Amino acid sequence: MSRGNELNRAPRSKGKIIKTFYNLKIATKLLVSFIAVLVLTACVGVISVMQLGKVHQMSTDLSTNWLPATRSLLELKGMVASYRSQEMAHALSGSFTEMATYEKSMDESWKALQKKRTEYEALISEPEERATYPVFEKLLAQYALEHNKIIAISHTQDTDQVSGLIRGKSQQLSREMGEALDKLTQVNLAGALSAGQTADTVYEEARLWVLGLLLGSVALGLVLALWIARIVARPLAEAVKVAQSVAAGDLTSHIEARTTDETGLLLDALKGMNDSLVKIVGEVRTGTDTIATASSQIASGNQDLSSRTEEQASSLEQTAASMEELTSTVKQNADNARQANQLAVSASEVAVKGGNVVSQVVDTMGSINASSKKIVDIIGVIDGIAFQTNILALNAAVEAARAGEQGRGFAVVASEVRSLAQRSAAAAKEIKTLIGDSVEKVEEGSKQVAEAGRTMEEIVGSVKRVTDIMGEITAASQEQTSGIEQINQAITQMDQVTQQNAALVEEASAAAQSLQEQAGSLVQAVSIFKLSTQSKAARPGFTHLTPIPKVAKPTPKPPAKALPARRAAASATAPQLAMAGDAKGDWTEF
Repeated sequence: MSRGNELNRAPRSKGKIIKTFYNLKIATKLLVSFIAVLVLTACVGVISVMQLGKVHQMSTDLSTNWLPATRSLLELKGMVASYRSQEMAHALSGSFTEMATYEKSMDESWKALQKKRTEYEALISEPEERATYPVFEKLLAQYALEHNKIIAISHTQDTDQVSGLIRGKSQQLSREMGEALDKLTQVNLAGALSAGQTADTVYEEARLWVLGLLLGSVALGLVLALWIARIVARPLAEAVKVAQSVAAGDLTSHIEARTTDETGLLLDALKGMNDSLVKIVGEVRTGTDTIATASSQIASGNQDLSSRTEEQASSLEQTAASMEELTSTVKQNADNARQANQLAVSASEVAVKGGNVVSQVVDTMGSINASSKKIVDIIGVIDGIAFQTNILALNAAVEAARAGEQGRGFAVVASEVRSLAQRSAAAAKEIKTLIGDSVEKVEEGSKQVAEAGRTMEEIVGSVKRVTDIMGEITAASQEQTSGIEQINQAITQMDQVTQQNAALVEEASAAAQSLQEQAGSLVQAVSIFKLSTQSKAARPGFTHLTPIPKVAKPTPKPPAKALPARRAAASATAPQLAMAGDAKGDWTEF
Protein backbone atom coordinates (compact mmCIF):
# COMPACT_ATOMS: atom_id res chain seq x y z
CA MET A 1 0.00 0.00 0.00
CA SER A 2 2.79 2.39 0.96
CA ARG A 3 4.71 1.53 -2.23
CA GLY A 4 1.61 2.45 -4.30
CA ASN A 5 1.36 5.81 -2.52
CA GLU A 6 5.02 6.46 -3.25
CA LEU A 7 4.48 5.62 -6.93
CA ASN A 8 1.50 8.01 -7.06
CA ARG A 9 3.38 10.71 -5.20
CA ALA A 10 6.42 10.57 -7.49
CA PRO A 11 4.66 11.69 -10.72
CA ARG A 12 2.89 14.44 -8.79
CA SER A 13 6.13 15.74 -7.34
CA LYS A 14 7.76 15.44 -10.76
CA GLY A 15 4.89 17.39 -12.37
CA LYS A 16 5.10 19.97 -9.62
CA ILE A 17 8.82 20.41 -10.23
CA ILE A 18 8.25 20.79 -13.98
CA LYS A 19 5.45 23.30 -13.38
CA THR A 20 7.70 25.21 -11.00
CA PHE A 21 10.42 25.24 -13.65
CA TYR A 22 7.89 26.48 -16.22
CA ASN A 23 6.93 29.36 -13.92
CA LEU A 24 10.52 30.44 -13.34
CA LYS A 25 11.73 33.63 -14.98
CA ILE A 26 13.50 33.18 -18.29
CA ALA A 27 16.75 34.43 -16.80
CA THR A 28 16.37 31.92 -13.94
CA LYS A 29 15.67 29.11 -16.40
CA LEU A 30 18.74 29.96 -18.41
CA LEU A 31 20.77 30.31 -15.22
CA VAL A 32 19.61 26.90 -13.95
CA SER A 33 20.36 25.32 -17.33
CA PHE A 34 23.80 26.88 -17.51
CA ILE A 35 24.49 25.89 -13.92
CA ALA A 36 23.53 22.28 -14.71
CA VAL A 37 25.78 22.25 -17.76
CA LEU A 38 28.53 23.95 -15.79
CA VAL A 39 28.18 21.38 -12.97
CA LEU A 40 28.60 18.56 -15.47
CA THR A 41 31.51 20.42 -17.03
CA ALA A 42 33.00 20.87 -13.57
CA CYS A 43 32.54 17.14 -12.94
CA VAL A 44 34.35 16.47 -16.18
CA GLY A 45 37.12 18.77 -15.06
CA VAL A 46 37.33 17.29 -11.54
CA ILE A 47 37.39 13.71 -12.83
CA SER A 48 39.92 14.68 -15.49
CA VAL A 49 42.12 16.34 -12.89
CA MET A 50 41.82 13.34 -10.56
CA GLN A 51 42.63 10.86 -13.30
CA LEU A 52 45.42 13.05 -14.59
CA GLY A 53 46.74 13.13 -11.04
CA LYS A 54 46.80 9.37 -10.99
CA VAL A 55 48.52 9.28 -14.38
CA HIS A 56 50.94 11.88 -13.13
CA GLN A 57 51.60 9.80 -10.04
CA MET A 58 52.26 6.75 -12.20
CA SER A 59 54.51 8.76 -14.46
CA THR A 60 56.30 10.21 -11.46
CA ASP A 61 56.84 6.73 -9.99
CA LEU A 62 58.02 5.52 -13.35
CA SER A 63 60.41 8.42 -13.87
CA THR A 64 61.62 8.91 -10.30
CA ASN A 65 61.56 5.34 -8.95
CA TRP A 66 61.36 2.42 -11.29
CA LEU A 67 63.45 3.69 -14.13
CA PRO A 68 66.20 5.24 -11.88
CA ALA A 69 66.24 2.08 -9.78
CA THR A 70 66.56 -0.10 -12.85
CA ARG A 71 69.30 2.18 -14.21
CA SER A 72 71.11 2.06 -10.85
CA LEU A 73 70.87 -1.71 -10.70
CA LEU A 74 72.18 -2.08 -14.23
CA GLU A 75 75.00 0.31 -13.42
CA LEU A 76 75.71 -1.63 -10.19
CA LYS A 77 75.84 -4.82 -12.17
CA GLY A 78 78.21 -3.20 -14.63
CA MET A 79 80.37 -1.84 -11.82
CA VAL A 80 80.53 -5.27 -10.17
CA ALA A 81 81.55 -6.80 -13.50
CA SER A 82 84.14 -4.05 -14.05
CA TYR A 83 85.44 -4.51 -10.55
CA ARG A 84 85.64 -8.25 -11.21
CA SER A 85 87.56 -7.60 -14.46
CA GLN A 86 89.99 -5.23 -12.79
CA GLU A 87 90.50 -7.86 -10.10
CA MET A 88 91.36 -10.54 -12.71
CA ALA A 89 93.61 -8.10 -14.58
CA HIS A 90 95.43 -7.37 -11.29
CA ALA A 91 95.93 -11.08 -10.74
CA LEU A 92 97.33 -11.51 -14.24
CA SER A 93 99.66 -8.47 -14.05
CA GLY A 94 103.37 -9.13 -14.34
CA SER A 95 104.67 -6.02 -12.56
CA PHE A 96 103.93 -4.22 -9.39
CA THR A 97 103.43 -0.97 -11.29
CA GLU A 98 100.49 -2.43 -13.19
CA MET A 99 99.14 -3.87 -9.95
CA ALA A 100 99.36 -0.44 -8.32
CA THR A 101 97.51 1.03 -11.27
CA TYR A 102 94.74 -1.60 -11.06
CA GLU A 103 94.48 -1.19 -7.32
CA LYS A 104 93.99 2.52 -7.68
CA SER A 105 91.34 1.92 -10.36
CA MET A 106 89.62 -0.70 -8.20
CA ASP A 107 89.52 1.74 -5.27
CA GLU A 108 87.78 4.30 -7.46
CA SER A 109 85.40 1.62 -8.78
CA TRP A 110 84.61 0.51 -5.23
CA LYS A 111 83.86 4.06 -4.16
CA ALA A 112 81.62 4.54 -7.20
CA LEU A 113 79.89 1.26 -6.43
CA GLN A 114 79.24 2.35 -2.86
CA LYS A 115 77.87 5.66 -4.05
CA LYS A 116 75.62 3.90 -6.56
CA ARG A 117 74.44 1.57 -3.77
CA THR A 118 73.48 4.64 -1.71
CA GLU A 119 71.50 6.03 -4.64
CA TYR A 120 69.69 2.77 -5.14
CA GLU A 121 68.92 2.28 -1.47
CA ALA A 122 66.92 5.55 -1.59
CA LEU A 123 64.85 4.09 -4.45
CA ILE A 124 63.86 0.82 -2.76
CA SER A 125 60.07 0.72 -2.49
CA GLU A 126 58.85 -2.85 -3.06
CA PRO A 127 58.82 -5.52 -0.31
CA GLU A 128 60.55 -7.92 -2.65
CA GLU A 129 63.36 -5.43 -3.11
CA ARG A 130 63.69 -4.99 0.63
CA ALA A 131 63.98 -8.76 0.93
CA THR A 132 66.46 -9.30 -1.96
CA TYR A 133 68.77 -6.31 -1.44
CA PRO A 134 70.21 -7.56 1.94
CA VAL A 135 71.16 -10.75 0.13
CA PHE A 136 73.14 -8.68 -2.36
CA GLU A 137 74.81 -6.73 0.46
CA LYS A 138 75.81 -9.98 2.18
CA LEU A 139 77.18 -11.41 -1.05
CA LEU A 140 79.03 -8.17 -1.72
CA ALA A 141 80.62 -8.26 1.74
CA GLN A 142 81.72 -11.86 1.23
CA TYR A 143 83.03 -10.96 -2.18
CA ALA A 144 85.02 -8.10 -0.69
CA LEU A 145 86.73 -10.55 1.69
CA GLU A 146 87.57 -12.88 -1.16
CA HIS A 147 88.78 -9.90 -3.15
CA ASN A 148 91.17 -8.88 -0.46
CA LYS A 149 92.55 -12.45 -0.37
CA ILE A 150 92.99 -12.46 -4.15
CA ILE A 151 94.80 -9.09 -4.09
CA ALA A 152 97.09 -10.23 -1.29
CA ILE A 153 98.00 -13.55 -3.07
CA SER A 154 98.34 -11.62 -6.35
CA HIS A 155 101.24 -9.66 -4.83
CA THR A 156 103.06 -13.00 -4.27
CA GLN A 157 102.58 -13.71 -7.96
CA ASP A 158 101.41 -17.26 -7.18
CA THR A 159 99.43 -17.71 -10.32
CA ASP A 160 97.94 -21.09 -9.56
CA GLN A 161 96.66 -20.12 -6.15
CA VAL A 162 95.30 -16.85 -7.51
CA SER A 163 93.52 -18.64 -10.34
CA GLY A 164 92.02 -21.09 -7.86
CA LEU A 165 90.68 -18.31 -5.73
CA ILE A 166 89.32 -16.48 -8.71
CA ARG A 167 87.59 -19.58 -10.10
CA GLY A 168 86.44 -20.67 -6.70
CA LYS A 169 84.27 -18.92 -4.16
CA SER A 170 84.87 -15.50 -5.65
CA GLN A 171 83.42 -16.61 -8.95
CA GLN A 172 80.45 -18.11 -7.16
CA LEU A 173 79.82 -14.94 -5.20
CA SER A 174 80.14 -12.83 -8.33
CA ARG A 175 77.57 -15.02 -10.13
CA GLU A 176 75.15 -14.84 -7.16
CA MET A 177 75.54 -11.05 -6.90
CA GLY A 178 74.72 -10.85 -10.59
CA GLU A 179 71.66 -13.02 -10.06
CA ALA A 180 70.57 -10.83 -7.07
CA LEU A 181 71.01 -7.70 -9.15
CA ASP A 182 69.10 -9.28 -12.03
CA LYS A 183 66.33 -10.19 -9.63
CA LEU A 184 66.19 -6.66 -8.32
CA THR A 185 66.23 -5.38 -11.88
CA GLN A 186 63.34 -7.66 -12.78
CA VAL A 187 61.42 -6.40 -9.77
CA ASN A 188 61.92 -2.78 -10.88
CA LEU A 189 61.12 -3.62 -14.48
CA ALA A 190 57.97 -5.34 -13.31
CA GLY A 191 57.12 -2.29 -11.21
CA ALA A 192 57.72 -0.03 -14.18
CA LEU A 193 55.61 -2.26 -16.37
CA SER A 194 52.89 -2.29 -13.70
CA ALA A 195 53.04 1.50 -13.42
CA GLY A 196 52.70 1.83 -17.18
CA GLN A 197 49.76 -0.57 -17.25
CA THR A 198 48.15 1.26 -14.35
CA ALA A 199 48.66 4.56 -16.18
CA ASP A 200 47.05 3.07 -19.25
CA THR A 201 44.12 1.83 -17.15
CA VAL A 202 43.72 5.22 -15.48
CA TYR A 203 43.90 6.96 -18.86
CA GLU A 204 41.26 4.66 -20.29
CA GLU A 205 39.01 5.21 -17.30
CA ALA A 206 39.56 8.96 -17.49
CA ARG A 207 38.85 8.96 -21.20
CA LEU A 208 35.63 7.03 -20.68
CA TRP A 209 34.58 9.26 -17.82
CA VAL A 210 35.39 12.47 -19.71
CA LEU A 211 33.70 11.28 -22.90
CA GLY A 212 30.66 10.13 -20.96
CA LEU A 213 30.37 13.36 -19.01
CA LEU A 214 31.03 15.43 -22.13
CA LEU A 215 28.35 13.55 -24.02
CA GLY A 216 26.06 13.91 -21.00
CA SER A 217 26.81 17.65 -20.80
CA VAL A 218 26.19 18.08 -24.52
CA ALA A 219 23.01 16.00 -24.33
CA LEU A 220 21.80 17.86 -21.23
CA GLY A 221 22.68 21.20 -22.81
CA LEU A 222 20.81 20.29 -25.99
CA VAL A 223 17.81 19.00 -24.03
CA LEU A 224 17.73 22.07 -21.82
CA ALA A 225 18.27 24.38 -24.81
CA LEU A 226 15.48 22.74 -26.80
CA TRP A 227 13.21 22.63 -23.76
CA ILE A 228 13.80 26.25 -22.82
CA ALA A 229 13.55 27.30 -26.47
CA ARG A 230 10.22 25.53 -26.67
CA ILE A 231 9.04 26.96 -23.36
CA VAL A 232 9.97 30.47 -24.49
CA ALA A 233 9.23 30.19 -28.21
CA ARG A 234 5.70 28.75 -27.96
CA PRO A 235 4.26 31.61 -25.87
CA LEU A 236 6.19 34.11 -27.96
CA ALA A 237 4.82 32.57 -31.15
CA GLU A 238 1.34 32.76 -29.63
CA ALA A 239 2.00 36.39 -28.66
CA VAL A 240 3.19 37.15 -32.22
CA LYS A 241 0.07 35.48 -33.61
CA VAL A 242 -2.13 37.56 -31.30
CA ALA A 243 -0.24 40.74 -32.26
CA GLN A 244 -0.65 39.91 -35.97
CA SER A 245 -4.36 39.26 -35.43
CA VAL A 246 -4.73 42.59 -33.63
CA ALA A 247 -2.75 44.32 -36.40
CA ALA A 248 -5.12 42.75 -38.93
CA GLY A 249 -8.10 44.02 -36.91
CA ASP A 250 -9.14 40.65 -35.50
CA LEU A 251 -9.89 41.05 -31.79
CA THR A 252 -11.50 37.62 -31.34
CA SER A 253 -8.30 35.78 -30.32
CA HIS A 254 -8.53 33.57 -27.25
CA ILE A 255 -5.49 34.29 -25.08
CA GLU A 256 -4.57 32.10 -22.11
CA ALA A 257 -1.39 32.42 -20.02
CA ARG A 258 -0.25 29.03 -18.69
CA THR A 259 2.87 30.24 -16.87
CA THR A 260 3.87 33.13 -14.65
CA ASP A 261 7.21 33.93 -16.30
CA GLU A 262 7.87 36.80 -18.68
CA THR A 263 6.07 35.07 -21.55
CA GLY A 264 3.06 34.45 -19.31
CA LEU A 265 3.13 38.10 -18.24
CA LEU A 266 3.40 39.08 -21.92
CA LEU A 267 0.34 36.99 -22.78
CA ASP A 268 -1.52 38.47 -19.81
CA ALA A 269 -0.58 41.96 -21.02
CA LEU A 270 -1.69 41.07 -24.58
CA LYS A 271 -4.94 39.70 -23.21
CA GLY A 272 -5.49 42.91 -21.26
CA MET A 273 -4.60 44.93 -24.35
CA ASN A 274 -6.97 42.88 -26.51
CA ASP A 275 -9.80 43.26 -23.98
CA SER A 276 -9.12 47.00 -23.74
CA LEU A 277 -9.07 47.30 -27.53
CA VAL A 278 -12.36 45.38 -27.73
CA LYS A 279 -13.89 47.77 -25.22
CA ILE A 280 -12.37 50.85 -26.86
CA VAL A 281 -13.37 49.78 -30.38
CA GLY A 282 -16.89 49.06 -29.17
CA GLU A 283 -17.12 52.44 -27.52
CA VAL A 284 -15.55 54.12 -30.57
CA ARG A 285 -18.07 52.44 -32.85
CA THR A 286 -20.89 53.57 -30.58
CA GLY A 287 -19.40 57.05 -30.41
CA THR A 288 -18.84 57.27 -34.16
CA ASP A 289 -22.44 56.20 -34.83
CA THR A 290 -23.65 58.83 -32.38
CA ILE A 291 -21.29 61.45 -33.84
CA ALA A 292 -22.41 60.60 -37.37
CA THR A 293 -26.10 60.95 -36.43
CA ALA A 294 -25.48 64.09 -34.38
CA SER A 295 -23.33 65.66 -37.11
CA SER A 296 -26.04 64.88 -39.65
CA GLN A 297 -28.63 66.58 -37.43
CA ILE A 298 -26.27 69.52 -36.85
CA ALA A 299 -25.70 69.85 -40.58
CA SER A 300 -29.45 69.72 -41.24
CA GLY A 301 -30.17 72.25 -38.48
CA ASN A 302 -27.41 74.52 -39.72
CA GLN A 303 -28.81 74.39 -43.23
CA ASP A 304 -32.27 75.34 -41.92
CA LEU A 305 -30.74 78.06 -39.73
CA SER A 306 -28.72 79.28 -42.71
CA SER A 307 -31.83 79.58 -44.87
CA ARG A 308 -33.71 81.38 -42.08
CA THR A 309 -30.74 83.66 -41.47
CA GLU A 310 -30.59 84.42 -45.17
CA GLU A 311 -34.29 85.29 -45.13
CA GLN A 312 -33.78 87.46 -42.05
CA ALA A 313 -30.79 89.14 -43.69
CA SER A 314 -32.91 89.85 -46.79
CA SER A 315 -35.75 91.25 -44.66
CA LEU A 316 -33.30 93.40 -42.72
CA GLU A 317 -31.85 94.68 -45.98
CA GLN A 318 -35.33 95.64 -47.13
CA THR A 319 -36.09 97.25 -43.78
CA ALA A 320 -32.78 99.09 -43.84
CA ALA A 321 -33.54 100.38 -47.34
CA SER A 322 -37.02 101.52 -46.25
CA MET A 323 -35.59 103.15 -43.13
CA GLU A 324 -33.01 104.95 -45.23
CA GLU A 325 -35.73 106.30 -47.48
CA LEU A 326 -37.81 107.26 -44.44
CA THR A 327 -34.76 108.90 -42.91
CA SER A 328 -34.21 110.84 -46.10
CA THR A 329 -37.86 111.99 -46.15
CA VAL A 330 -37.82 112.93 -42.48
CA LYS A 331 -34.57 114.83 -42.97
CA GLN A 332 -36.14 116.67 -45.89
CA ASN A 333 -39.23 117.50 -43.77
CA ALA A 334 -36.97 118.64 -40.93
CA ASP A 335 -35.06 120.86 -43.32
CA ASN A 336 -38.35 122.33 -44.67
CA ALA A 337 -39.59 122.82 -41.11
CA ARG A 338 -36.30 124.48 -40.19
CA GLN A 339 -36.60 126.84 -43.19
CA ALA A 340 -40.24 127.53 -42.36
CA ASN A 341 -39.27 128.25 -38.78
CA GLN A 342 -36.63 130.65 -39.97
CA LEU A 343 -39.19 132.40 -42.23
CA ALA A 344 -41.71 132.49 -39.38
CA VAL A 345 -39.10 134.01 -37.12
CA SER A 346 -38.31 136.59 -39.78
CA ALA A 347 -42.03 137.32 -40.30
CA SER A 348 -42.50 137.63 -36.55
CA GLU A 349 -39.67 140.11 -36.35
CA VAL A 350 -41.18 142.14 -39.28
CA ALA A 351 -44.64 141.97 -37.67
CA VAL A 352 -43.20 143.20 -34.38
CA LYS A 353 -41.49 146.03 -36.13
CA GLY A 354 -44.70 146.81 -38.07
CA GLY A 355 -46.64 146.75 -34.82
CA ASN A 356 -44.18 149.14 -33.28
CA VAL A 357 -44.50 151.42 -36.30
CA VAL A 358 -48.29 151.22 -36.18
CA SER A 359 -48.18 152.01 -32.48
CA GLN A 360 -46.04 154.95 -33.23
CA VAL A 361 -48.45 155.94 -36.05
CA VAL A 362 -51.38 155.56 -33.65
CA ASP A 363 -49.61 157.70 -31.11
CA THR A 364 -48.72 160.18 -33.78
CA MET A 365 -52.29 160.22 -35.14
CA GLY A 366 -53.52 160.80 -31.60
CA SER A 367 -51.20 163.67 -31.23
CA ILE A 368 -52.35 164.99 -34.60
CA ASN A 369 -55.95 164.56 -33.55
CA ALA A 370 -55.23 166.32 -30.28
CA SER A 371 -53.27 169.00 -31.95
CA SER A 372 -55.61 169.56 -34.91
CA LYS A 373 -57.34 172.13 -32.91
CA LYS A 374 -54.09 173.96 -32.35
CA ILE A 375 -52.97 173.47 -36.00
CA VAL A 376 -52.74 177.14 -36.55
CA ASP A 377 -50.23 177.56 -33.78
CA ILE A 378 -48.07 174.66 -34.75
CA ILE A 379 -48.30 174.66 -38.49
CA GLY A 380 -44.54 174.67 -38.70
CA VAL A 381 -44.44 171.66 -36.38
CA ILE A 382 -46.93 169.79 -38.56
CA ASP A 383 -44.70 170.39 -41.56
CA GLY A 384 -41.76 168.72 -39.73
CA ILE A 385 -43.95 165.92 -38.45
CA ALA A 386 -45.25 165.33 -41.94
CA PHE A 387 -41.68 165.15 -43.13
CA GLN A 388 -40.75 162.67 -40.38
CA THR A 389 -43.92 160.67 -40.99
CA ASN A 390 -43.02 160.48 -44.62
CA ILE A 391 -39.62 159.04 -43.66
CA LEU A 392 -41.18 156.56 -41.24
CA ALA A 393 -43.70 155.49 -43.82
CA LEU A 394 -40.90 155.03 -46.27
CA ASN A 395 -39.10 152.79 -43.76
CA ALA A 396 -42.29 150.90 -43.03
CA ALA A 397 -42.79 150.38 -46.76
CA VAL A 398 -39.29 149.01 -47.01
CA GLU A 399 -39.86 146.65 -44.06
CA ALA A 400 -43.24 145.60 -45.47
CA ALA A 401 -41.55 144.83 -48.77
CA ARG A 402 -39.06 142.66 -46.89
CA ALA A 403 -41.92 140.83 -45.16
CA GLY A 404 -43.24 139.67 -48.48
CA GLU A 405 -46.77 138.41 -48.76
CA GLN A 406 -47.36 138.56 -45.01
CA GLY A 407 -46.42 142.25 -44.92
CA ARG A 408 -48.47 143.19 -47.92
CA GLY A 409 -51.27 144.64 -45.80
CA PHE A 410 -48.82 146.52 -43.68
CA ALA A 411 -47.23 147.87 -46.85
CA VAL A 412 -50.61 149.21 -47.95
CA VAL A 413 -51.02 150.87 -44.59
CA ALA A 414 -47.49 152.23 -44.77
CA SER A 415 -48.27 153.56 -48.24
CA GLU A 416 -51.37 155.20 -46.94
CA VAL A 417 -49.47 156.68 -44.07
CA ARG A 418 -46.92 158.04 -46.51
CA SER A 419 -49.68 159.38 -48.67
CA LEU A 420 -51.22 161.04 -45.64
CA ALA A 421 -47.87 162.48 -44.69
CA GLN A 422 -47.49 163.91 -48.14
CA ARG A 423 -50.95 165.31 -48.02
CA SER A 424 -50.23 166.64 -44.58
CA ALA A 425 -47.22 168.41 -45.96
CA ALA A 426 -49.27 169.81 -48.82
CA ALA A 427 -52.09 170.64 -46.51
CA ALA A 428 -49.73 172.46 -44.24
CA LYS A 429 -49.30 174.91 -46.95
CA GLU A 430 -52.99 175.09 -47.49
CA ILE A 431 -53.81 174.61 -43.83
CA LYS A 432 -55.78 177.63 -43.58
CA THR A 433 -58.14 176.67 -46.30
CA LEU A 434 -58.36 173.01 -45.53
CA ILE A 435 -58.15 172.99 -41.69
CA GLY A 436 -61.72 172.08 -41.24
CA ASP A 437 -61.65 169.29 -43.70
CA SER A 438 -58.34 168.15 -42.30
CA VAL A 439 -59.70 167.88 -38.79
CA GLU A 440 -62.42 165.59 -39.97
CA LYS A 441 -60.03 163.47 -42.00
CA VAL A 442 -57.56 163.35 -39.12
CA GLU A 443 -60.26 162.06 -36.82
CA GLU A 444 -61.22 159.46 -39.37
CA GLY A 445 -57.57 158.56 -39.94
CA SER A 446 -57.09 158.23 -36.19
CA LYS A 447 -59.90 155.75 -36.00
CA GLN A 448 -58.47 153.76 -38.92
CA VAL A 449 -54.99 153.88 -37.50
CA ALA A 450 -56.30 152.66 -34.13
CA GLU A 451 -58.07 149.84 -35.83
CA ALA A 452 -54.89 149.08 -37.88
CA GLY A 453 -52.93 149.04 -34.62
CA ARG A 454 -55.27 146.51 -33.10
CA THR A 455 -55.07 144.48 -36.29
CA MET A 456 -51.28 144.65 -36.21
CA GLU A 457 -51.26 143.51 -32.60
CA GLU A 458 -53.44 140.52 -33.58
CA ILE A 459 -51.11 139.80 -36.52
CA VAL A 460 -48.04 139.99 -34.28
CA GLY A 461 -49.66 137.60 -31.77
CA SER A 462 -50.63 135.18 -34.55
CA VAL A 463 -47.15 135.37 -36.03
CA LYS A 464 -45.61 134.67 -32.61
CA ARG A 465 -47.89 131.66 -32.17
CA VAL A 466 -47.02 130.43 -35.67
CA THR A 467 -43.34 130.95 -34.85
CA ASP A 468 -43.66 128.95 -31.63
CA ILE A 469 -45.52 126.16 -33.42
CA MET A 470 -42.91 126.09 -36.18
CA GLY A 471 -40.16 125.92 -33.52
CA GLU A 472 -41.91 122.99 -31.89
CA ILE A 473 -42.34 121.35 -35.31
CA THR A 474 -38.67 121.94 -36.05
CA ALA A 475 -37.56 120.48 -32.70
CA ALA A 476 -39.88 117.49 -33.17
CA SER A 477 -38.56 116.97 -36.69
CA GLN A 478 -35.00 117.10 -35.40
CA GLU A 479 -35.81 114.62 -32.64
CA GLN A 480 -37.61 112.41 -35.17
CA THR A 481 -34.61 112.63 -37.50
CA SER A 482 -32.24 111.70 -34.67
CA GLY A 483 -34.45 108.79 -33.61
CA ILE A 484 -34.80 107.51 -37.16
CA GLU A 485 -31.04 107.80 -37.62
CA GLN A 486 -30.52 105.75 -34.45
CA ILE A 487 -33.07 103.21 -35.68
CA ASN A 488 -31.29 103.11 -39.03
CA GLN A 489 -27.94 102.58 -37.28
CA ALA A 490 -29.44 99.82 -35.15
CA ILE A 491 -30.92 98.15 -38.21
CA THR A 492 -27.57 98.50 -40.00
CA GLN A 493 -25.83 96.90 -37.03
CA MET A 494 -28.49 94.17 -36.94
CA ASP A 495 -27.91 93.65 -40.64
CA GLN A 496 -24.15 93.36 -40.08
CA VAL A 497 -24.68 90.98 -37.17
CA THR A 498 -27.12 88.97 -39.24
CA GLN A 499 -24.59 88.84 -42.08
CA GLN A 500 -21.92 87.67 -39.63
CA ASN A 501 -24.32 85.12 -38.13
CA ALA A 502 -25.12 83.88 -41.59
CA ALA A 503 -21.41 83.52 -42.30
CA LEU A 504 -20.90 81.70 -39.00
CA VAL A 505 -23.85 79.46 -39.78
CA GLU A 506 -22.29 78.69 -43.15
CA GLU A 507 -18.99 77.89 -41.41
CA ALA A 508 -20.80 75.77 -38.83
CA SER A 509 -22.64 73.99 -41.61
CA ALA A 510 -19.37 73.33 -43.44
CA ALA A 511 -17.77 72.19 -40.16
CA ALA A 512 -20.73 69.91 -39.46
CA GLN A 513 -20.46 68.49 -42.98
CA SER A 514 -16.71 67.95 -42.46
CA LEU A 515 -17.45 66.37 -39.07
CA GLN A 516 -19.96 64.08 -40.68
CA GLU A 517 -17.42 63.06 -43.35
CA GLN A 518 -14.76 62.49 -40.68
CA ALA A 519 -17.23 60.48 -38.63
CA GLY A 520 -17.93 58.37 -41.70
CA SER A 521 -14.20 57.91 -42.26
CA LEU A 522 -13.80 56.97 -38.59
CA VAL A 523 -16.66 54.47 -38.83
CA GLN A 524 -15.03 52.99 -41.93
CA ALA A 525 -11.64 52.88 -40.17
CA VAL A 526 -13.09 51.22 -37.06
CA SER A 527 -15.09 48.74 -39.14
CA ILE A 528 -11.89 46.80 -39.94
CA PHE A 529 -11.81 45.53 -36.35
CA LYS A 530 -13.53 42.21 -35.84
CA LEU A 531 -15.18 41.68 -32.48
CA SER A 532 -16.50 38.51 -30.92
CA THR A 533 -20.21 37.92 -30.38
CA GLN A 534 -19.88 38.37 -26.62
CA SER A 535 -18.11 41.69 -27.00
CA LYS A 536 -20.75 42.86 -29.47
CA ALA A 537 -23.48 41.86 -27.03
CA ALA A 538 -21.63 43.62 -24.20
CA ARG A 539 -21.38 46.92 -26.10
CA PRO A 540 -23.21 49.69 -24.20
CA GLY A 541 -26.48 50.57 -25.84
CA PHE A 542 -27.26 54.07 -27.01
CA THR A 543 -30.30 55.86 -28.29
CA HIS A 544 -30.15 56.83 -31.91
CA LEU A 545 -30.86 60.50 -32.31
CA THR A 546 -33.81 61.17 -34.54
CA PRO A 547 -32.76 63.49 -37.32
CA ILE A 548 -34.53 66.85 -37.24
CA PRO A 549 -36.80 67.21 -40.25
CA LYS A 550 -35.68 69.93 -42.57
CA VAL A 551 -37.94 72.97 -42.59
CA ALA A 552 -38.90 74.15 -46.01
CA LYS A 553 -36.99 77.27 -46.89
CA PRO A 554 -39.51 80.12 -47.09
CA THR A 555 -39.60 82.20 -50.23
CA PRO A 556 -38.25 85.67 -49.43
CA LYS A 557 -40.66 88.50 -50.16
CA PRO A 558 -39.55 90.91 -52.86
CA PRO A 559 -38.47 94.30 -51.52
CA ALA A 560 -41.06 97.05 -51.63
CA LYS A 561 -38.54 99.53 -52.91
CA ALA A 562 -35.23 99.31 -54.66
CA LEU A 563 -32.25 98.77 -52.34
CA PRO A 564 -29.57 101.43 -52.17
CA ALA A 565 -26.43 100.86 -54.15
CA ARG A 566 -24.27 100.15 -51.13
CA ARG A 567 -26.71 97.45 -49.87
CA ALA A 568 -27.14 95.87 -53.26
CA ALA A 569 -23.44 95.00 -53.38
CA ALA A 570 -23.71 93.02 -50.13
CA SER A 571 -26.59 90.79 -51.28
CA ALA A 572 -25.26 89.77 -54.68
CA THR A 573 -25.36 86.06 -55.86
CA ALA A 574 -25.06 83.07 -53.54
CA PRO A 575 -23.51 83.47 -50.06
CA GLN A 576 -19.76 82.93 -49.96
CA LEU A 577 -17.37 82.67 -47.00
CA ALA A 578 -14.98 85.65 -46.97
CA MET A 579 -12.92 86.92 -44.08
CA ALA A 580 -13.95 90.43 -43.04
CA GLY A 581 -11.08 91.24 -40.68
CA ASP A 582 -12.67 94.29 -39.02
CA ALA A 583 -11.46 95.85 -35.77
CA LYS A 584 -14.06 93.96 -33.69
CA GLY A 585 -12.82 90.48 -34.57
CA ASP A 586 -12.22 87.98 -37.32
CA TRP A 587 -15.74 88.00 -38.72
CA THR A 588 -16.78 86.66 -42.06
CA GLU A 589 -19.35 88.65 -44.00
CA PHE A 590 -22.09 86.63 -45.57
